[in-house]
This record gives sequence, C-alpha cells and structure tokens, in this order.
Amino acid sequence: MERALARIDLAAITRNCHRLERELRAGAMLGVVVKADGYGHGAREAAAAALAGGAQRLFVATAREAQALGEQPVAVVVMGALTAGELEIALRAGAEVTAWEPAFAGALPAGTRVHVKLDTGMGRLGARDPGEATAVTRSVQEAGAEVAGLMSHLATADEPGDTFFEEQLERFLAWAGPLRSRFPGALVHIANSAATLRDPAAHLDLVRCGVAIYGLDPFQEDPAARDLEPALSLVSYVAAVKPLAAGQTVGYGRRFTTQRPTMIATIPIGYGDGWRRGLTNDADVVIDGTRYPLVGTVSMDNVTADVGPEPGVRTGDEVTLIGAGISAEEVARRLDTINYEITCGITARVPRVYG
Repeated sequence: MERALARIDLAAITRNCHRLERELRAGAMLGVVVKADGYGHGAREAAAAALAGGAQRLFVATAREAQALGEQPVAVVVMGALTAGELEIALRAGAEVTAWEPAFAGALPAGTRVHVKLDTGMGRLGARDPGEATAVTRSVQEAGAEVAGLMSHLATADEPGDTFFEEQLERFLAWAGPLRSRFPGALVHIANSAATLRDPAAHLDLVRCGVAIYGLDPFQEDPAARDLEPALSLVSYVAAVKPLAAGQTVGYGRRFTTQRPTMIATIPIGYGDGWRRGLTNDADVVIDGTRYPLVGTVSMDNVTADVGPEPGVRTGDEVTLIGAGISAEEVARRLDTINYEITCGITARVPRVYG
C-alpha cells in the first residue's frame, strides 16, 4: 500500500462518454476536455478512455498539454492564450489553436487550423465585438490558415434558471450563423458539460465536455442523479492508532480536544498531497465501511481521525477520503468550492493507479 493513491476507473470515463454521447442531438459530436492533467485523473489515460467512449475531439488549455498528449487519432485543440514560443510548441504537436485577435491570426503559418473565439459574456478571452471576431476569420484566411471552428464560452450554464445562458447562446448564434456558409467545414461549439446536460439547443456541431466525463456533477450536486459514475477515489491507510484521554489535544495549534477517552488514527496524507488545510475538523473518512471524522489540523503529510473508544480500527487498514459514499462534491461543499478544484488539486506526489 502506498501512503496515498488516486485510483482511476478508466472504464467509468468510457461509460460516462457513452452516456453523454447518447444525450447529444443528431449530428453533434462529443469533444472532451483533458486539460489540467485530465482534471487530476491523468490526461493521456483519460483521453484514451474518452476516445473509447466516442470522443471525436480533445481539448486542452496549453501548448505543453497538447505536447504531452502526443500523437492522437483525433484533433487536439488548444483553447488558451499562446505566446510565440508556445505557439511553436502547439504547432509542432500538430494541435489546432484558438484566435481572437487579427494580429495573432494574421501571423499564423499557412495550414494552421484555427478556432475563432467570440466573447459572448465570459469577459475573458475572445473578441468582444462580433465584427472584430469576423475580422479575425478574414485574417486567418489571408494568412493561408484554415477556420476550423467558431466558438465561445458559457459563464452560467451550471446555474439552472439563470437567463444569461440563453443570452449568450443567442449572441453566439447571431454571429456564427451567418458565417456557416463562408466556412462550411468549421465546427460551431459553445457547450460545456453543464450546457450539454441542460439544453440540446446548445449542442450545435460539437460539445466540449470536461467535468462530466470524469463522473463529476457539473451542477455540484449528485453525479448519480445525472447517471454519471465518479472515476476517481482517493485512499490512504492507517499508519498508527493511539489512545488519548479526555482533554488531550491533537495536531498543530491544538485545534481539537478530546471530549472522552478515544482512539486517534494517523493517516499519512495531507495538504502536500492536495488534501486541503481548510478541511481541518471538517471532513470524514471511511475505514472498513464506517465513517469517522477527521479531527485536528490538516498538516502537510498527515491527518488524524477520531475512530472512537473501541479498538476496531487497526494499523494498516485502508482509508478512503474520496469514494465509498464520500463524493468530490461533498468535499467541495465543505471547502466552499467546486468539485473541479478537488480533483485538480490532488498533487503529483499521489500516484495514479489505473484500472
């Protein structure tokens, strides 16, 4: 047993992709997002599992991520900003790139496949003015490059009932629709995981599913309610068990005091592994089917659990921190964050084991 392991069920990723593919309206393709090392699951492994599940495009955020994927049987699209050096890396990797400025588009080498981005309301990357975005398409053509896609990015698709979703979709279609005849080979895409599950009108030619392929709920509730299977579980083991009397303290800063005689189990995982310090006195673990509270300060390399006065927990027992009924969504709620951050935050010193 390693001190900490992230177990990744690749078959779950494949099944999630099949489930999402069945959701798509006729003619729409499944694209998957494997940036941030596959949201902490492993980019190359997640990509292979997604392709087995029907994915027809892979999306990343950086040139180095495209490079790390290596040769793939489908197009890899870099969605993020690129310096001149990063552009070279992306193009050497055979990736398609994203553009929203005429100067950048006009300097692209001939033959580059480009996705032109309109900012419909996210307020980050993309040409804010539709006319400027259209000018980018002209610059792409003048450079001898190819408009491979027309895209935007939704801000509130994961907030059911929020009307800004519809506003963004309307703005995007008002721009992209007239360009379809000029660029018949360009894929029109805006939908993330939430939009894919929320509204078929957003599916268009291609969807970009990220969090959902890993079995995480884009609405931060319950993956099972969306027929999604979490692919990642995080486990450690009991390194030591010791009795404490009532009134004794545990961990840095003495932030937990025992109220009765009890046993404290030390588990060798901490914020150095991505188990956040904000979970101090506010998380559970599962040992042999029973939930126990984590107590005391989360340190870099260890956490502690109150396993009760009876000596039922033993050194060497496996400990589950995510899985066995503890979802990434639950952990995220305790930290007032989102499930994406939980899995992306598991650090590189935690080995990933695939099955």
